Order: sequence, then C-alpha cells, then structure tokens
Amino acid sequence: MPSPGLDRFPTTTEASISSLSRPAPRLALHDVAVRPMPYGVHGALLQRISTRPDGPLDITWLAAETPQLPLGRIRLRWEPASRSGWDVTTYLGLTTAEVLLGSWPAAPDDWPRLVRPTLYEVTGLCAALSFATDALDLSNRLSGV
Repeated sequence: MPSPGLDRFPTTTEASISSLSRPAPRLALHDVAVRPMPYGVHGALLQRISTRPDGPLDITWLAAETPQLPLGRIRLRWEPASRSGWDVTTYLGLTTAEVLLGSWPAAPDDWPRLVRPTLYEVTGLCAALSFATDALDLSNRLSGV
C-alpha cells in the first residue's frame, strides 16, 4: 500500500544514476525513515553522508526498474518489522553485482542513527579504493606499463 504523500517524490532511474545532468531531488533520510517507502520504489540511493556524527544522510528514491547499482554506491531498503520497528537492509554496488552490506531487523524508529556508522565507513573505504585505483592507473600509464 502506498504511503500518503511519499509516492509523489521523483525517483532516480538509470539515466540519472549515470548522468548528473538532472538528478532527482535529495531527501533527508531522517525525514522519511519513519514511514514505509513509497509504492514502486526499489530502495533509496545514498547521495551524501555528513562527517558529523549527528549530521544528515541524503537519499534519492530508486525506481523499481533501476538497474544494478554502480560501483561503490549504497542502496537502502526498509519496511515495517513484524512486531515493532523497521527491518532495514543495505546493499553495496560492486563491479558485477550488488552485495548485502548489512541488515538490521526490528530497528527502532531512529534507525538512520544506527546504520550511519556502517554507511560512513563503507563510503570512506570506497572513496579510498577509488583514489588508490586511479593513482595506480596513472602510475602505470606514466611508467609505460
């Protein structure tokens, strides 16, 4: 069943993941995390995570037809738990697949605060790996390998 009002938010599709010419508007995760995800949404794409422990987490909705996540990107899914709270799952985009990053069953309503450390660490590791890969590629090109 769709959530009132939330189903009107634009979603991120394949075109806007690969092209930043017209990205979907960012939403503060804390503002939408206490309601079920809108109907027709595959999850939420993590767009930005603040360096402050209490800082914002920004997301955009991913349309159901969105393909595999790009390398290093994080998708969140949440739904009401059977008794109370939220069942939260996160996925990480790798070169050839999406892998389960973490799962928090029956998380409390302030679950963004609970999953934030994992998201922050993984985002930092992905950025460091990307930087190291680029440096290695440049080094190889300069040395003629």
